Amino acid sequence: MIREIVKYPDPILQRPTEPVTEFNEELRALVDDMFESMYAAHGIGLAAPQIGISKRITVIDLSFQKNPEEKIVLINPEIIHKQGKQSEEEGCLSLPEIREKVSRAEKVRVRAQDVKGEWFELDGDELLARAFQHEIDHLDGILFIFRVSALKRDLLLRKIRKMQKNGEW
Repeated sequence: MIREIVKYPDPILQRPTEPVTEFNEELRALVDDMFESMYAAHGIGLAAPQIGISKRITVIDLSFQKNPEEKIVLINPEIIHKQGKQSEEEGCLSLPEIREKVSRAEKVRVRAQDVKGEWFELDGDELLARAFQHEIDHLDGILFIFRVSALKRDLLLRKIRKMQKNGEW
């Protein structure tokens, strides 16, 4: 089922999420809905708060449906190692039409659970490292616009307010 993407400034996007404690059919259905919603919105990553659910769940597919083996589900994820630095432009399904350069670690290792509750670790570099960091930020209530300078953030927030005023948001 395709779920509606929550847009900024919805408060759920700026609140830390709750850990997942039950690994059941309901969770698996939610993960399926998240992938379906992400693909429908043409994204490569989606966090549960972006569909209005305050749980520590994110899905990522850099191949965008081309390679099912590349689908990643992170439940209760945490970044356990960071290395290097990269600065690239990012966008977000909850901030449509907003793109800005963000500095992040070039390589990261995450620790998370799968849909069965099994713990695992996964390394990512470049775009995957960026996706891990971006999506885990969502789970912590942080949007990428809060990772840019105050001046750039102010300009972006003004742009959003103008779009809201004009009924474009």
